[in-house]
Amino acid sequence: MERRLPDLDLTHDLRALVTLAIDDDGFDDLVRRGLDWLARLAPYDLATVFSLDGARLVVRAARGRLADHRVRGHEVSLDAFPTIREALETRRARAYTEDDHANGDGDPFDGVLDLPPGHACMVVPLCAADRCFGVLTLDRERCEVFPAQVVDLVEVYAQMLALALVNAEQRALIARLHHQEADRVRILEVELNGEEEGVLESSRSPLVAAIAQRARQVARTDTPVLVLGETGTGKERLARAIHAWSGRARRPFVKMNCAAIPAGLMESELFGHVKGGFTGATRDRSGRFQTANGGTLLLDEIGELSLDLQAKLLRVLQEGAFEPVGSDRTVRVDVRIIAATHVDLEKAVAAGRFRADLYYRLNVFPLRLPSLRERMEDLGALSEALLAEQSTRTGYRGRALTEAALAKLRGYHWPGNIRELANVLERATILGDGAVLDADTIDLPTPRPSLPVTSPAPSQVPPVTRSLQEVERSHIREVLTQTRGRLYGKDGAAAILGLKPSTLQSRMKKLHIERLEGAPAER
Repeated sequence: MERRLPDLDLTHDLRALVTLAIDDDGFDDLVRRGLDWLARLAPYDLATVFSLDGARLVVRAARGRLADHRVRGHEVSLDAFPTIREALETRRARAYTEDDHANGDGDPFDGVLDLPPGHACMVVPLCAADRCFGVLTLDRERCEVFPAQVVDLVEVYAQMLALALVNAEQRALIARLHHQEADRVRILEVELNGEEEGVLESSRSPLVAAIAQRARQVARTDTPVLVLGETGTGKERLARAIHAWSGRARRPFVKMNCAAIPAGLMESELFGHVKGGFTGATRDRSGRFQTANGGTLLLDEIGELSLDLQAKLLRVLQEGAFEPVGSDRTVRVDVRIIAATHVDLEKAVAAGRFRADLYYRLNVFPLRLPSLRERMEDLGALSEALLAEQSTRTGYRGRALTEAALAKLRGYHWPGNIRELANVLERATILGDGAVLDADTIDLPTPRPSLPVTSPAPSQVPPVTRSLQEVERSHIREVLTQTRGRLYGKDGAAAILGLKPSTLQSRMKKLHIERLEGAPAER
């Protein structure tokens, strides 16, 4: 007698399977969840997923009371089971009868499990689109036949599970391609720009060696890093090295120059936009944060970011969330921020051009790169590395500098730092005839004659418009900003001003100077 179909919320189960089909799970988790749901519709003692390997079926997963070591690793030949081959070819499920067991193919687990003749058994193809993964088998020790309506519903379940497996397979393929592409990009970047971390760690400058050591330490964390230094000192190189040393090295490294993008487009560049979000937005577009998700975002020239965007950036740093332009949908990202600037951000905060809360959020781990003038012992190694990097772009390989050329380079003051050195070397490579670049190929800018410093005539001296108290009040406020409101200690405002803390407090009270908001409590 056929078993009655149990009362189940099949609509809920099918919706759950649709969700399963689009979830971001792997094969094994998909199968486990799918078979667990299936048990509510068709109770089993053994549910097995066989994957198709040519003319063989190999057990890939098993669930249920009878799923033990004898089942896992079991395989059968399609030639020995014509009914299973027929189920795959027709893509229709089949419930075995007692006659099938006695006079047909038998059971896929004959000789493996001691199942009674006439036990409940079903074979369901796992096919979606043009792919057939294999079959799903359900077995019970009870001697009965699965009801026809249960077989039909299990067939629908199997189709949805197969669709989920197709999606999982495609996601895995996309992930592999993404990693391969990231590796190719990394190789091209090294060929074009060299190994940033190698240039840093091979430095003979104690200043740079100390920075490289600190950069390695912070790279292991997700702490924001603020890279400071003059224009052309290699801030992007340091940021790339931190990314390469981090656990995010295989994820994207994305750079954005905050000074190079018009203010009206900056928000869209950072956070993306949706179609119709503003005039000219003809399609959805991801921003730099979404592109860098899982990796590192370098915000170069952060000091040029407008105040309203500084507030939105602060929210991303605090919550990891933002809304694209024209959308009310919150997007969450996991991005490590490295900010870089040649601007004195403390002065920008004091002048009201940069948010103090954003500055303190970014300034957790500052790294200040020295100018080229401060690391002249690296000039030879830097020149060699830059010539090697440029060879891919210029086509001139194996170029080297003579001692006379190096001496000429050492005699220059390098206001443009490493970037200016790279330009000078590339110009010399183009002008030079052979593999050796001599001093006459080094074309250095001619320094402008400095104007004589003269004292202004008495009539030209600007009138004094500030009182002594105003000057004193302004100076104390600047020092308090520098120390973030701290009065005590060797780095406190009192020590910098050469006053006792109690004397400084009295002066502040007299000059009506309030403590800064967020200043650390002191005893």
